[in-house]
Amino acid sequence: MAPSQNQQANKDASGDVDRYRQAAEDALQQLDWAIGYLHGIHKTDISRALAKNRSFIRKRLMDQPEEPLPTQQTSET
Repeated sequence: MAPSQNQQANKDASGDVDRYRQAAEDALQQLDWAIGYLHGIHKTDISRALAKNRSFIRKRLMDQPEEPLPTQQTSET
């Protein structure tokens, strides 16, 4: 590959990474909403399980610190 083609391939790959990361963050926001909703309707077992999954995804797969959710900090869980 010529140098200009390598640069373009790297730029395209970087753009793909950014798009995938944004999609993952959007999915986590939707998961946050679902956890809050389930907690609000007193489905705390389900919301607790989803909150643990969310924490795993953020820490292990996205290399980001865990962000506590209201469902992780209440006396009900």
